[in-house]
Amino acid sequence: MAQPNHNAPDSADRLGGNPLAAAGLSLVVPGSGQYLLGQTTRGLAILAGIGLSIGSILWQNMPTLFVFVAFAWLWNVWDAYSLARKATRSYLPPLFALLMVIYTVGWNITQIEPQKLAQQANRAAPIAHGMLAPDFVERESEFRKERGPFEVHCSDNPPPPTTTLKSGGTITLSATCGEVGDPLHVRAEGLWPNVETEIWWANPIGQEQRVVTPEGQQLIVTTDDTGSFEVDIEVPLAVPLSHDTGEPQLHAVQINQTRIIGGWKISDNGWLVITKMAETIAIALVATTFAVFFAVPLSFVAARNLMSGNPVTVAVYYVTRTLLNIVRSIESLIIAIVFVVWVGLGPFAGVMALTVHSIAALGKLYSEQVESIDFGPIEAVRSTGANWWQTVVYAVLPQVFPPFLAFTIYRWDINVRMSTILGFVGGGGIGFLIVQWQRLSQWEAIGAAFWSIMIIVAVLDYVSAKARERLI
Repeated sequence: MAQPNHNAPDSADRLGGNPLAAAGLSLVVPGSGQYLLGQTTRGLAILAGIGLSIGSILWQNMPTLFVFVAFAWLWNVWDAYSLARKATRSYLPPLFALLMVIYTVGWNITQIEPQKLAQQANRAAPIAHGMLAPDFVERESEFRKERGPFEVHCSDNPPPPTTTLKSGGTITLSATCGEVGDPLHVRAEGLWPNVETEIWWANPIGQEQRVVTPEGQQLIVTTDDTGSFEVDIEVPLAVPLSHDTGEPQLHAVQINQTRIIGGWKISDNGWLVITKMAETIAIALVATTFAVFFAVPLSFVAARNLMSGNPVTVAVYYVTRTLLNIVRSIESLIIAIVFVVWVGLGPFAGVMALTVHSIAALGKLYSEQVESIDFGPIEAVRSTGANWWQTVVYAVLPQVFPPFLAFTIYRWDINVRMSTILGFVGGGGIGFLIVQWQRLSQWEAIGAAFWSIMIIVAVLDYVSAKARERLI
């Protein structure tokens, strides 16, 4: 529905009051008719929207979307014609058309494939299991590791097929030498009975890797009542790569068993989670404290109402505010990468990254609070002949201290959450463990870390919210 346009009469004079001229200009260059009719923002928005849409379509080679661009272009002509006749058209139809283009292109760029959520649901099963069975506590247990030697590339004197264990049991291999990919039958006797047993492969330099099933799952068998089992595997490709050297190398089939002998205790991974969560909280606490010492003085020189006295202080205000905005716009994870290169891996890099980002964030919050204070006390203190610092101490600080403290608590709460991922780039904290466990597919340990993060963050969020309620 057309609406009266109060800006059109004066501006239309530049086009001689001719609606056809305005429409013709917008037909050639979208938004130009609106621009010359005085609707500068409207004209530039139309030009930018259509230009961005055309560029996106050409980039992704999706010519069918030009239908939506054509609709928006024709609407732009009609809109210019209407403006020249002192009426304004709703911008919602072309906006919807251009959004269809942008979101369709965005869908294509991000390769959205919802069907994969169902088709590859089995890949998420280990993660779900880790979340439901986190490795935080475990039963008192004992562990044993046994090996049966196997040569990759046969030598003149391969090891015997049966290895006698110290416990009296045996490991018998169907062959004791061969090539990568060869089938191998493993039979073990005299192990712990009725115990889940993991099959591993040990290479010549002592590194161990899991033997997996064709589906990619770790191979686990259960011994019978006599402590025996049989299983078929393939000789895996292990480091160092045997086929590269051509020389016989002594590998081994490794059998790992763990059995319960007592009650519950915190697991090794559980203690690691506790240690790294404490480190994570400490990183956030120290970084927030450091940031406060720098952000408080910066906030006063970044407050317009305190720095508008003369050109010098105004210049200082703009420089400070610009620096705060620039630093605040850089994600703390990016800053952490810089400090990891600068000071090395560890929590110190994380502390410095969060400190820098928190100075900018708190400085902005503090300065905005300073700008919203009651100016009466400031005038009263200035009337006594007080200088700038005395004005800040006696007229500003008493008004801003409670909100400053509330913002600080809020920032510490944010930093706890941010510090959990700094370890992804070597900045210390629980994130460092999560990266390592993800590479080793230790989903139960990752589950313990996730639950710890959720519980700690939830508790701190509740405490900080209650503290801010009392302060504000």
